[in-house]
Amino acid sequence: MLSPDQIAAFTRDGYLVVPDVVPQDVLDRVRAEYAALLDDLYAAWGLPAAASFEDKLVTAYRAGRDWFQPMDISLPGDRIEADTPMHFGPAVFEMATHPRLLDMVEDLIGPEITSNPIQHVRIKPPATELNDDEVRAHITSTDWHQDRAVALEEADETDMVTVWLAVTDATIENGCLKVQPFNGPQDILPHCPKKQTAIADAFINEDGAVPLPVPSGGAVLFHPLVPHASLPNTSQGIRWSFDLRFNKTGQPTGRSHFPDFIARSRARPETELHDWKAWRSMWEDARARLAAEPHIDIHRWTSDAPYCA
Repeated sequence: MLSPDQIAAFTRDGYLVVPDVVPQDVLDRVRAEYAALLDDLYAAWGLPAAASFEDKLVTAYRAGRDWFQPMDISLPGDRIEADTPMHFGPAVFEMATHPRLLDMVEDLIGPEITSNPIQHVRIKPPATELNDDEVRAHITSTDWHQDRAVALEEADETDMVTVWLAVTDATIENGCLKVQPFNGPQDILPHCPKKQTAIADAFINEDGAVPLPVPSGGAVLFHPLVPHASLPNTSQGIRWSFDLRFNKTGQPTGRSHFPDFIARSRARPETELHDWKAWRSMWEDARARLAAEPHIDIHRWTSDAPYCA
């Protein structure tokens, strides 16, 4: 899937933009799956008629209805209840395990691939529609961070790659990603619990930021140590993506209380998961277990560190 030049660029820069990863017919099934999900939510909320998926999202947001968590492909980082909503469906599973996507991951971390549970849908309305106190990175612009640093310490040595997959075109206007390419060896930078978990101010320089527009169906691949963020959505439409993560099988995921699964194994193909219902059941079982246990904090950084002052 990736050429030697692309692999070399990823190793040098810490990121790579790849067009045409997931075919549009696969994304059409994802769009239809989410449209049906939103229709059910919208009807239950009793909100006024709206013509399109985008209109319903904005209307629901204005009305204070939370569509994000019911649409997310993860449990939240805060307190989990027995009825905390989440979404695991056949179309999303097909997308997240698409052979072309896994081919790219294999080129970077090898053929034994685990689907890491640090994964999210990101559907971002226009910034003009957002509440002033909106801090959720999956809805508003994302602060500078490293993916390694927003996992727990258990995964600090894990071979991992993030696949940021565009459902809509991601443009500078609608809030595409931006990155600070590697400039030599890179360590984990200090992070602070700011609006989101973010790199401490003294350790980031906006002047080196490179925007990363990518068309629908394309992906941005990230090394877990490359600093990245997103621009605000200044357009009048939504910007929709999925944040998927994969690690070498047998290594810690950084979120061990959430379920993972083997997405590809050349050595033991019989261990691969191909049943989306089993995927959903794993998360349902995790929800039931975690709802009955003390809360597990997913953040390692504290605001009393000297670099957060």
